[in-house]
Amino acid sequence: MLHYREYGSPAVDRPSVVLLHGLFGSAGNWHGIVRRFEERCHLVTPDLRNHGRSPHRDDMSYPDMAADLLALMDEMDLESPYLVGHSMGGKAAMWLALTHPNRVRGLVPVDMAPVDYDHSFAHILDALDAVPVDAIEDRKSADALLARHLESPALRGYLLQNLVKDPNGWRWRFNLGALRRGMPDILSFPEQARGEQFLGDSLFIHGGRSDYVNPERLAIARDFFPFARTRIIPEAGHWVYSEAMDEFCTVLETFLFP
Repeated sequence: MLHYREYGSPAVDRPSVVLLHGLFGSAGNWHGIVRRFEERCHLVTPDLRNHGRSPHRDDMSYPDMAADLLALMDEMDLESPYLVGHSMGGKAAMWLALTHPNRVRGLVPVDMAPVDYDHSFAHILDALDAVPVDAIEDRKSADALLARHLESPALRGYLLQNLVKDPNGWRWRFNLGALRRGMPDILSFPEQARGEQFLGDSLFIHGGRSDYVNPERLAIARDFFPFARTRIIPEAGHWVYSEAMDEFCTVLETFLFP
């Protein structure tokens, strides 16, 4: 069963919203969004498989991730929540909506389209593998080692949220081996989706400075989600919900509370 955090409880006037993080992320990535919506919504933030405190598994396919989410929804008696998913989490949400449309009240992919991508995360995986977690003294020394390979302090800070210390020493929470092996699945979108459609309410939010979503990819998205609306946040990049939190929250609020 996926590990998750829950805020509030379901009610007629409190929609249930499942927030899904992206690659190398965790439930904690949504903390700022949770603070903005927890008084008006019932919120669930899972750690997806091979991330955070959730179980490690061999596969990283979107059908498998969607099955994990369905099991969690069944366990929590969530009949049809809103799904809000960033990046990889957006693809998992889209696949769930396409294959089990009756279980999704509304869909919000964040800076992601149902297409294959050619982005490479090999440099990040190599950088993480280069950190000798069994020998480091603290998080600061791990950051210094990562800095040899990754220039961005923001990226290093994001990754270091997954470095934890237990009685046996430091370790990464995510399953690096499974993520490396599963990268082709993560970057693609299942061929089985062809011909499927989600006819429910959906909103594609993307950043104006990101290269993940463009008019061509939005056209493909509309083949799967014919009633989709789109909203661009011009000053944001891929990390829309953290780079432009106020505008993102305003857009999401109008979707959840029309």
